[in-house]
Amino acid sequence: MDWIAGDIGGTKSWLVWLTQASADGTQQTCFEQVYASADFDSADSLIRRFISDAGASSPPAGLLLALPGALDGQRTRLTNLDWVMDAAAMQHALGMRVVRFINDFQAAAAGVATLTSADVIALNPQPVFSGGVRAITGAGTGLGLAFMVAAADGRYQSFATEGGHVDFAPANALQARLLERLRGEFGHVSWERVVSGSALKDLYRFCCVEQGCIPPDEDVDGAALAVRAAAGDVAATAALDLFIDLYGAWVGNVALMVQPFGGLYIAGGVATHMLARMQSPRFMAAATDKGRMRGVVERTPIFLITTPRLGVQGAMTQTQTDAFEVS
Repeated sequence: MDWIAGDIGGTKSWLVWLTQASADGTQQTCFEQVYASADFDSADSLIRRFISDAGASSPPAGLLLALPGALDGQRTRLTNLDWVMDAAAMQHALGMRVVRFINDFQAAAAGVATLTSADVIALNPQPVFSGGVRAITGAGTGLGLAFMVAAADGRYQSFATEGGHVDFAPANALQARLLERLRGEFGHVSWERVVSGSALKDLYRFCCVEQGCIPPDEDVDGAALAVRAAAGDVAATAALDLFIDLYGAWVGNVALMVQPFGGLYIAGGVATHMLARMQSPRFMAAATDKGRMRGVVERTPIFLITTPRLGVQGAMTQTQTDAFEVS
């Protein structure tokens, strides 16, 4: 049967049309497109546009979407996009035989199996333990986390979490002041509030105050922040340095929580746009700054994923699992 597999994000949505190319179930990509998520008022309108762009006269039988945020069964309100999604309602509205949702980092975890050596950079080149627990985390619009455990047959099963929303804990006086500033604005301060693409504008405003500068009236995104830093803006440079410190600390926390000696993978578009900083000694210094547990992080193989297709590749693999077979 034909499927649409998709990775839905707060910024962009990546969709692929898959068709069964042979009797052994091998799938072939026949159409692929990336859209700006904000251009659509609902997931239904996005999928209809994709079907139209594919030149199809009717929808495929199946739709599997990787979504940011916690799933309540097969229903969710997306974390960084104003969409409420219900699989049963979409199935009826779109006229498909099956519609299924999975967490976006559960899909990213499944996508790890599709990676090649050209798709990753080793940030902490340590031996990978065969069959060991794996973890994947990453800052995009938000901050995701999933982990993978090997079954008896060696295949990995992925488990979604909402770990990015646990309480942020500062590591020094500067970060303590950041926590107080964000707490005054947001109340609860999660790690996603400080390690994500959406957090960069707040880090810059904070660093402007710390540097004695007047914060800008407009929001400054990651790309603009990099331009400002390159032009000599000290607050922008401080914000990027602070982000790397915080990202490293978060990755070190994941290493301690899961002990992923099968590999700790960093995904998300934010890291790939600051490769030099992610590969700097500063990042791993923050990751390993764990007191008595420093050695655990030092022994953890940590990889940065550079392919932008990870999420949709993971979603594509999930259309072939037994859980999504239909009669």
